[in-house]
Amino acid sequence: MTKFGMPLFLEDKSGSLTGSEYTDLYNRARLVLRCTLRTPARAAYMVYDLAERADPRSGLPVPAACLDFGPADALGSVKIRDGEHVPMGQYLTKLSPLGSSKNRKFVASDGQEYRWAHQAGQDDEWVCRNASNYHIASYTLKAAGEPKYTGSSGCALTIEEDYAHLAPELLASLTIMRHIAKYNL
Repeated sequence: MTKFGMPLFLEDKSGSLTGSEYTDLYNRARLVLRCTLRTPARAAYMVYDLAERADPRSGLPVPAACLDFGPADALGSVKIRDGEHVPMGQYLTKLSPLGSSKNRKFVASDGQEYRWAHQAGQDDEWVCRNASNYHIASYTLKAAGEPKYTGSSGCALTIEEDYAHLAPELLASLTIMRHIAKYNL
């Protein structure tokens, strides 16, 4: 990928937890969150990185992450790329046993620890930092009734350019964090 010296700015087309497209302003990346199964017993979502090659046999994109939620919107399991299925509660752990469920950490495929924290305010904002407290990513979900550009949800996932390789993992972990917040888990 060509370096621009600026973060990926992925516009979230819908702002919905049930699926959306995330397209970089400069077409450097395009991610898709898609619900592939919804029954009373479970809901499955896939994160696709459309910059990656499709399966050579089927021609279909290969999921970069699989999210499998349990009955009644309970946390289920997450699988990143070729890794194992891991319970979401083990993948994204609270920073402290009595801490907020809206502040959690995870270890990404690069072996580094990252932390998502919810920032309350007029907009619903999430910030991801690494163990050295360096800003890695942020997500802003615009409040209802806020003015938006025509054809835009006004929601955006911003990822520092040096961490673009983690974009599917950041989207997967963010989706779980937003799910935890929505269902007060």
